[in-house]
Amino acid sequence: MKCNFRFIVLLTTLVCTAAVCLAQSGWSAKHLTSSGRDLNAVYFVDSKHGWVGGDGGFLSYTDDGGASWVERRIETQKSINDIYFVSKDSGFILAAGTIFSTLDGGHSWRESHKFLPSEFHGGVPELYSLRFNGKKRGWVVGSISRGDTVIGSLLAITRDAGVTWQLEDVRTQRELIHLDFVDDKHGWIVGAQGAILHTDDAGESWMPQTSETKVTLYHVDFRNEKHGLAIGEGGTILVTENGGRLWTKATSPVRMTLLSVQFIGDQECWIVGRNGAILRSNDGGRTWVEQEGGTKQNLYALFMTRKNGWAVGSAGLILHYEQ
Repeated sequence: MKCNFRFIVLLTTLVCTAAVCLAQSGWSAKHLTSSGRDLNAVYFVDSKHGWVGGDGGFLSYTDDGGASWVERRIETQKSINDIYFVSKDSGFILAAGTIFSTLDGGHSWRESHKFLPSEFHGGVPELYSLRFNGKKRGWVVGSISRGDTVIGSLLAITRDAGVTWQLEDVRTQRELIHLDFVDDKHGWIVGAQGAILHTDDAGESWMPQTSETKVTLYHVDFRNEKHGLAIGEGGTILVTENGGRLWTKATSPVRMTLLSVQFIGDQECWIVGRNGAILRSNDGGRTWVEQEGGTKQNLYALFMTRKNGWAVGSAGLILHYEQ
């Protein structure tokens, strides 16, 4: 009887452990034929239609929820840094110093604006992140470099849905990497040396916030005008519950660089980063649990919904998550 009891306990433990592992994972991997090029950006306009972009101007599209992908042509050999859609038809792609746009859901892409070195005293512009805070009003951030040295930041605004762009003065030379708006008035920008900028007047002015860190922050996401997260080097996770007046450091289960964060509810949020890092929080980012994604390859970008998620990374890697 003791032997049978021990066997039952062992079997029950194994079954429970397997169930926990299955529930924790939920990620399946696919590699696109990208000639080894990394994927840096992912965006889905709905559950079926999505885009990924990466090094060398690689761009691919799915209309079946990621079951199959078709490469799409865009006139650039530069790395695609961001993909963003304002609606199912109107979207933008950033590559080097150029903004590409589509008005037909991505069937065709055209160069809509190019920032030139002559606008920056010979410095080379690199655009990283684009977001809209209205149908016609949008923003783009980036950096200005000479060789391998960043010499300044870039912030530009469009007031006509991307037809024209005007440079704005943000009074910082630190590299600006990502921005997020939660409504038409409230937005945040993060970047090098712990930079965080905030606007509460639709971008008419940008004010610095104190992050209490000097590491590079790569991504920011706000659930509402109060509750937000910023992530970066060394496993850094910053949390605010008062719009950024105070940022506090959450305990991270990893020490590698974190690159993309997203809320998918008031409490549930996800992070991905280097070496296959996937983190999940169910309490608004206060505590985090490392998830098993089945890869040690770098994950550069994340797009999550309540039922599905996609993370993209090195050498054409796409991870798909299903709840």
